[in-house]
Amino acid sequence: MQNKGLIKVFAILFGLVCIYQLSFTYITNNVESEAEEFATQKIDESVENYSDLRDQVEQEYLDSIGNEEIIAGITYNAAKDKELNKGLDLKGGINVILQISVEDIIRGLANDSNDPTFNKALTEAREESVTSQDDYIDIFFEKFDAIPDAKLASPDIFANKTLSDDISYDMSNDQVKPIIRRKVDESITSAFEVLRKRIDKFGVTQPNIQRLGNSGRILVELPGAKDVNRIQNLLQSTAQLEFWHVFKNTEFGSFLAQANQVLKDVVSEEEEATEVVDTTSQEGSDIENLLADAEDSTAVQTNNPLFDHIIGPGAQGGPVLAYFTVQDTAKVNDYLAMPQVRNLLSAEQRYARFVWGVPDDETGATGLYALKSNRDNQPPLSGSVITDAQQTYDQVGRVAVSMQMDGTGAKIWEEMTGYASNNQTQIAIVLDNVVYSAPGVSTGAISGGRSEITGDFSIEEGKDLANVLRAGKLPASAEIIQSEIVGPSLGQEAIDSGMLSFGIALVLVLLWMIFYYGKAGAFADVALIVNILFIFGVLAGLGAVLTLPGIAGIVLTIGMSVDANVLIFERIKEELAKGKSQAESIKDGFSNALSSILDANITTGLTGFILLILGTGPIKGFATTLLIGIATSLFTAIFITRLFIDGYGKNGKSLEFATGITKNLFKGMNSDFLAKRKVAYIISGLLIVISLGSLLTQQLNLGVDFVGGRTYTVRFDQDVSPTEVQSVLEERFGNAEAKTFGPNNQLKITTNYKVDEEGTSVDEEIQEGLFESLQSYLPGDITADEFINGSSDKTVGIMESMKVGPTIAEDIKAASFWAVLGSLIVVFLYILLRFRKWQFSLGAVAAVFHDVLIVLGVFSLLYKFMPFSLEINQAFIAAILTVIGYSLNDTVVVFDRIREYVNEHTSWDLGRTVNAALNSTLSRTLNTSLTTLVVLLAIFIFGGESIRGFMFALIVGVVVGTYSSIFIATPVMFDSVKKKSSLQDKEKEVEEEATA
Repeated sequence: MQNKGLIKVFAILFGLVCIYQLSFTYITNNVESEAEEFATQKIDESVENYSDLRDQVEQEYLDSIGNEEIIAGITYNAAKDKELNKGLDLKGGINVILQISVEDIIRGLANDSNDPTFNKALTEAREESVTSQDDYIDIFFEKFDAIPDAKLASPDIFANKTLSDDISYDMSNDQVKPIIRRKVDESITSAFEVLRKRIDKFGVTQPNIQRLGNSGRILVELPGAKDVNRIQNLLQSTAQLEFWHVFKNTEFGSFLAQANQVLKDVVSEEEEATEVVDTTSQEGSDIENLLADAEDSTAVQTNNPLFDHIIGPGAQGGPVLAYFTVQDTAKVNDYLAMPQVRNLLSAEQRYARFVWGVPDDETGATGLYALKSNRDNQPPLSGSVITDAQQTYDQVGRVAVSMQMDGTGAKIWEEMTGYASNNQTQIAIVLDNVVYSAPGVSTGAISGGRSEITGDFSIEEGKDLANVLRAGKLPASAEIIQSEIVGPSLGQEAIDSGMLSFGIALVLVLLWMIFYYGKAGAFADVALIVNILFIFGVLAGLGAVLTLPGIAGIVLTIGMSVDANVLIFERIKEELAKGKSQAESIKDGFSNALSSILDANITTGLTGFILLILGTGPIKGFATTLLIGIATSLFTAIFITRLFIDGYGKNGKSLEFATGITKNLFKGMNSDFLAKRKVAYIISGLLIVISLGSLLTQQLNLGVDFVGGRTYTVRFDQDVSPTEVQSVLEERFGNAEAKTFGPNNQLKITTNYKVDEEGTSVDEEIQEGLFESLQSYLPGDITADEFINGSSDKTVGIMESMKVGPTIAEDIKAASFWAVLGSLIVVFLYILLRFRKWQFSLGAVAAVFHDVLIVLGVFSLLYKFMPFSLEINQAFIAAILTVIGYSLNDTVVVFDRIREYVNEHTSWDLGRTVNAALNSTLSRTLNTSLTTLVVLLAIFIFGGESIRGFMFALIVGVVVGTYSSIFIATPVMFDSVKKKSSLQDKEKEVEEEATA
């Protein structure tokens, strides 16, 4: 090996850099352990809410010492920024994908046009976008173009005052489209920046926010975040701040009385119509039901539809018309929107806009306001004039938000406050259609643009509101279309199980290499440990995120990295058997193994790249660690192991590449594998038929990733029956599934109830429905809030949740299909390029199809019977792609040996060549497969419930992949070569071309 000194220097320097990068993680872990111990000593377990109080004390401790030097000028805050990032599944937190409404942006650009063609195209685009993979704006343009004579540059659509600098009346649709695309893209970019500013001010360490393509989707990852509801509200709030003049309640007293009188007749007519239907449909009812209906009917006839919902009047002369419960607001909205009721408004009130105030947490009451709106429903002053906002306190010590306006805003604000002062009226401060406060002005017009929002909110809510106003409003509504929430206690369990599986797998591999290869195996073990240091160091240096699948990727890399050493050692043993000296055997062994090592790792790396490009969240983490592991294991196996072996043998020391037990293992094997290929074809054919039959009849257990819905991991304080719980949940949600997930006191609950509806209100409805349905299985003293949110170390309640909207589920399904197909195409082309013969590509791809079909068939056959989840989700797609890479890894090594033997033994017929190649690589194939299987089994048993299905897919894939590389890939290649001499001829041509 040339340049040994340079490689030593590089390895040492690179190792020191990795240690330096990991030192930050070591420092932060030590400081956080001290903070945790300090909080534990200060807050006793007997204190109520001790867990939350400990979290608070711990954070205060970390804040207090954050800028103190720990070592060599490094502070805790500085180290925290550079530590190895832990993903959501290891740290807890929230991961969401927000969809910025492109439809809202387009409407805004058209100034909320009422043009019928425009609105027709928007409606049709909205309906089609639910199932289409195309961007909304492309669908909108397609629908608009389909309308005869429709013109985007119409003055009623985009040729308006707002866009007058960009769009003129004489432009064609094709000229307008790129301008609208650019404006939409600018709005989404603006939304991205608004969200980034909000998140930066939120105080979460190591947040991650990314824009996903051009679709208007934004990924937000907040590891370690605990207050989920607060974060969801912060992310989805459009921050549509408006200032309105508001009517006094004395001006609406007669209107409410008249409305109540009109509603008596309207509601009475509706109830009578309902009673007729009920009577005809209950002919078979018993006497008790009929009597109950009569009693209900009497109750309806004596009520006051509007007044019966009022729970309290507003203050005399104030802006609150009356108080209602939050549950009644929808019904009251329906009443006030009825044409019969709107017609009662006077000429001055005809544009009145009814809105609600902030609900009172204790009483559940909320006030009804009437804003002095106008024909265009535009406020006199909007939040776009806000230049700064801070959380402060008002004169009586309540939490408030102080705002500063720009010059234009200050002038309008002075006019508004002057009018309110002169007329003794109020100004409503409305945020996202909710009145936060409606103060009066008693001191005359307010100049300078200073204003204040007061309300019954906490310090955190005040800070969030100031943050949102300061960051700016979103240009359109943002809906959470996919979310994953992991509790911190579940994250800690994942770390414990992940590290346990990592340790067990590592020990098993280290012992196996020494058992099989003796001292040479010990050198490979040292290289393996260096490899692990490099992997973690690179992850820390790149700022990559370590996830549980990422740990699995590292452990799998350990198993697969052994493959390079196995290939090298087996080749050295072959050279020694030929009678060569030890030094020459080592040199030739490394040289001859290099081609197989590179081919095998490149094919696996190609599938890893596809995962990295198309995957999201934890799957990206798996792909990242897999790719880093491939690169570092190549370096350590080829160079580090070589340095140790050459260093040991340079003084003439003899180095055995086997032990007494393994020395003659697989030696002299001469099995006729090709003679057994017809039996293998029959066996594989039967397995494929069974798999296809199961896929067509039983199908697959598709996870929410592919069908949409919500899934919750719920833990109880006792063992529960999933069948019993499922029947209870079906009564509430209509569709629900409950399965044991890990221990018998933990269930994975899935439902597609209201899957098409977005918003936190639906999420809260389902969570509360879960609590109410499961209350009989929970401790008697647990509250809904403790069940849904709870403390950081809770042991009962929702431990993890995930939501996937139907639109993104279709996108994930499509991306998964293209990921698998793309990997097959890429690998086919690589093998074709590398081996210059399409028969090799055919054999490899046939084996891959064989492996994938059988893995799918196993999942289809067993998902109803296995005690762990066999869902088809994104993790399964990652497993399939890994199986493809592994299967090809095996196949390429065999093909590489066949090509070598074709050139060495030109007089042999192809059958003899192929059999000899299979026999010579059998030791490597079985050794690598057994090592990898041992590693996978360690993760499967000890790695935690969340990746058990993922590991099971890999285990099945490795077994089937090892079989197919011997009995499918090679025989298919052999049978597809029509002339037995053509392979040799082709290789000779290649050799001659290379020589020339």
